[in-house]
Amino acid sequence: MTIGIILGFVFAIAFVICAALAVLFLTGKKPFAMRRSGGATVRKPLAGGLSAGAALVAFILFLFIPFSFHTVNAGEIAVVKHLGEARSVRTAGTYFDFWITEKYDRYDSKVQNLNINANTYSKDGQSMDILINVQYQMDVARALEIANNYGSLDALSVKIKSVTEGKAKAVLADYSAMEVIENRATATEKVEEAVKAAIDKGYYATINTVVLTNIDFTAAFEKTVEDKMIAEQEKLKAQYEKETAIINADKELEVAKKQAEAKIEVAKADAEAQKLIASAEAYATKIKIVELARSMGYTVTSTTEGEETIYEIEWGTGAEAEASKKLLIEYMEYLEYLAKWDGKLPQVVTGDNGNIMIPVPTNPNN
Repeated sequence: MTIGIILGFVFAIAFVICAALAVLFLTGKKPFAMRRSGGATVRKPLAGGLSAGAALVAFILFLFIPFSFHTVNAGEIAVVKHLGEARSVRTAGTYFDFWITEKYDRYDSKVQNLNINANTYSKDGQSMDILINVQYQMDVARALEIANNYGSLDALSVKIKSVTEGKAKAVLADYSAMEVIENRATATEKVEEAVKAAIDKGYYATINTVVLTNIDFTAAFEKTVEDKMIAEQEKLKAQYEKETAIINADKELEVAKKQAEAKIEVAKADAEAQKLIASAEAYATKIKIVELARSMGYTVTSTTEGEETIYEIEWGTGAEAEASKKLLIEYMEYLEYLAKWDGKLPQVVTGDNGNIMIPVPTNPNN
């Protein structure tokens, strides 16, 4: 196109100059003069005609040549029609085709965007306003078929729009309204599959993507969906609180079991300790009796059975043995009393046999 503009400018200037000269010559004026060798000035009678002819040629060139240069930009193609008949396709570049007989119809070969608004119904009769975005690209190799069958890219776009709308409605009619909401991605995939299968090679275009960009339901249905979602959230909350309460109860029960087991173990340990203490005290008492008996002159013999030592004291026989045992017991009690005595004498001494009795003080401060 730039070449055509430059040539048109050149031919226009040439035409203006030649036309001006022709007018001057034909009116008898002398725009210039030529001298012969003898010095006399001679007028050119044919100069006016030649200038007019040159102006005519410049005008013809201006009409035919500059307008015959055509530039096809990147991202587009041109279908060249010869006297209305589509004959060839031009890609990006500059071409010379006689503009009176050759016409260029330009097509955008880049990816096209179609936004389609439609109203449809779900399987359960809910009304939906849908917005579909379609991206497609024409088949450049089939540009002549597009020109002959559709006439323009806009006409092809209208056809693709019609097919897409019909397929979307057919697919969404198989879903209930709630299924559309819950499975929107799946519904979009099925719409895209249906459109791609329908827009085959006969449409001379390739479908890149089909997306359900928006789905609007009636206000009443959206209120119903909102209430349902709130109810489900409340149900989930109640279920969560129930499960939390069960978990906490299980934790408390487990803690109680552990505490009870701990108490049982403590009780067992206390019992075992008391048993050991009692056993130790009994053993100590037995040793004390044995040693006391020895100190009192009784004969003591011992035998070992396993880890236990058995002691036998020869108390004598009859009344003598009973008296010896009684005496030993009283002496043991006396020793225990001495071990516990605080060194203070009692205020009252009673007893027929002379035993010392420890009275209970009447004044707690004594």
